[in-house]
Amino acid sequence: MTPTLKLASDLIRLRSVTPDDAGCMPLMLERLEKIGFTTTYLRRGDTDNFWAVRNGGGAGPLFAFAGHTDVVPTGPEDNWKHPPFEPVIENGYLYGRGAADMKGSLAAMVIACEEFIAAHPDHNGRIAFLITSDEEGPATDGTVKVVEWLQEQGEKIDCCLVGEPSSTDRVGDVIKNGRRGSLGLELTVFGTQGHVAYPHLAANPVHMLAPALAELAAEKWDNGNEFFPATSFQVSNINGGTGATNVIPGEVKVICNWRFSTETTSEQLQQRARAILDSHGLRYEANFKLSGQPFLTAAGPLVEAAQSAIESVSGEKTQLSTAGGTSDGRFIAPTGAQVVELGPVNATIHKVDECVRAEDLDRLKDMYREILCNLML
Repeated sequence: MTPTLKLASDLIRLRSVTPDDAGCMPLMLERLEKIGFTTTYLRRGDTDNFWAVRNGGGAGPLFAFAGHTDVVPTGPEDNWKHPPFEPVIENGYLYGRGAADMKGSLAAMVIACEEFIAAHPDHNGRIAFLITSDEEGPATDGTVKVVEWLQEQGEKIDCCLVGEPSSTDRVGDVIKNGRRGSLGLELTVFGTQGHVAYPHLAANPVHMLAPALAELAAEKWDNGNEFFPATSFQVSNINGGTGATNVIPGEVKVICNWRFSTETTSEQLQQRARAILDSHGLRYEANFKLSGQPFLTAAGPLVEAAQSAIESVSGEKTQLSTAGGTSDGRFIAPTGAQVVELGPVNATIHKVDECVRAEDLDRLKDMYREILCNLML
């Protein structure tokens, strides 16, 4: 078993269901401190976080690895081929909750640093780790709080690599150089409850909402750009009624979401949505929640370093992508940092029997090490 697989397995054994770290961070911190990292433990609410930094000297960049130790719940463990927190290597795959998302990446980061620092103890600039146990949950006391703390300390990350599982078929075939923004809407439309046999004495909010909802769904919010698809609007929940067949409901609740590009702002989306709702004369209450702004690292030292590292390790001409959901990169990019995401194949993340090719973790470790070489030497 290689050092990367051994550390990944040790991390998987720790039942760190969000937001419980379950001892993952002490395991990482012990190894980082041995290679010269100064570490700061940052507990916020029920969330464990840490910041670790090593100064090699010179005026080079502050490069940070970012990631999370928490994993999503397993569901019924009897449905798993192997117990989810007992790592097993079978037919070339490492099985276990977090193998791909993202304990495998964490192990690759640590081992890459151990190898790089052993070979280049006087590297240029600083290497850092920003790790949280609150990425899979509400993400309120994790990376966002560490970023706030860094700003209070006058620290600014220049380049950040997030270890999210970005790859599609082969490790390194895709890196995320940006993410769409996410805007949620909890909408309540009010009518007048009544008997279905006397509709003239009631006002059905479902009927009133339907044309407005159809218009929201048909609206073309923007055309996207070379890095982002057009903004999309989706309805995820509709709830109304008393459960009886003969009662017109008094209100209907809808939950919606926009995934939006850099061509549109969250403020513009809210204004346009309200204008559509107002045009239909609805009585409503709209609560918008911004989960993250879109961000993009189109070109520059970090993207070039990652592309070069991937090609040197695997011969892969990597594809830049902004597809998928949000990540903690949304909290780091607004500080001005270049941000990319590079991690294992994402085919089994959050699923039963989560797994990753065992050889991919060492290949990923080599890519991380080469990125360090490209930026810090």
